[in-house]
Amino acid sequence: MFYIVSYDIPDTPRRTKIAKILEDFGDRVQYSVFECLLEQDLLEKMIDRLEKVVKEDEDSIRVYALCGSCEKVIKVIGQGEVTKEEKYYIL
Repeated sequence: MFYIVSYDIPDTPRRTKIAKILEDFGDRVQYSVFECLLEQDLLEKMIDRLEKVVKEDEDSIRVYALCGSCEKVIKVIGQGEVTKEEKYYIL
């Protein structure tokens, strides 16, 4: 499934940790926004790792799931492109 993850973290060291976690699961498309193509088990791992770092009384992380039909109508204005699932074939 396709997910958009955005965050607002006021503490710089914690914000850096959050960004590094998200880099393991998706592509940064804006400073505090990532696009992630994840199966359910990877989504759960990502959320688990984020929950270990976030301070719930100070930070905000939002994970938006986009259905297949919603994903098809994403518009990018200006630079960048929507993250796409790459198909790899091992011969």
